[in-house]
Amino acid sequence: MSLINLVDLPDLGDDRGGLVSIEANKHIPFAVKRVYYIFKTHEDVARGFHAHKELKQLVICVSGSCKMVMDNGISKDDVILNTPKKGLLIDSLVWREMHDFSEDCVLLVLASEYYDESDYIRNYDEFLKKAEP
Repeated sequence: MSLINLVDLPDLGDDRGGLVSIEANKHIPFAVKRVYYIFKTHEDVARGFHAHKELKQLVICVSGSCKMVMDNGISKDDVILNTPKKGLLIDSLVWREMHDFSEDCVLLVLASEYYDESDYIRNYDEFLKKAEP
């Protein structure tokens, strides 16, 4: 079973340029409570290295590219994000890592919950214990 769940986002652009609109509970299966973006990450820097107990996310590379590594404690999958017309849906209890950022990479993240440090699992061994079936 693949951990990569790519969501096609509606391209509403025309001859004037691109436009993607994302609606909560329509294009993504949750209401958006937090939005943030990651940018100016150096190519040799990796980010992420955590999971969430409850939070779900949609990650969209609105510019450039990066590699996402998804891990559920049993298997790992990776995907290159390089288009603003697809989003990577990440469920709770999935360890995520981000690698190989292009110089112009901008990752937009839509989150199902407000920031809550207690929802993070930052230790891989602790994650593996919680991810056990």
